[in-house]
Amino acid sequence: MPLSEHERKLLAQMEEAFIADDPRLVSTLTGTRLYPGRNRVIMGVSLIFLGLATLFAGLIAKTTPVGILGFLISLAGVTVAISALTGVSALRAPKSGKGKKSGRSSLSSRMEDRWERRNFDK
Repeated sequence: MPLSEHERKLLAQMEEAFIADDPRLVSTLTGTRLYPGRNRVIMGVSLIFLGLATLFAGLIAKTTPVGILGFLISLAGVTVAISALTGVSALRAPKSGKGKKSGRSSLSSRMEDRWERRNFDK
């Protein structure tokens, strides 16, 4: 049984208040971190430098496989560093403002909303 519009709004307000009141508990329950993992960022940056050093060693030695390996190591370092940094924006408390939500919603959520209006608002 789907929730009514009033119940959805009430649930959204309760979630916003919960996130604003206790962000540590929210991060513990959702499995995301409030702050980026310092160790993962350091590991990512060190992998980038190691990969660049390997890449230049391959260029100096004129050995293509070593250069490709260096590129792949650098790419892995960038991936690790970016994944450690993007965890921060996932848990920022939403700004409590009246009116419509700011930003765009995803295509799937818009399609779901349209489906629900079409089928359940009759």
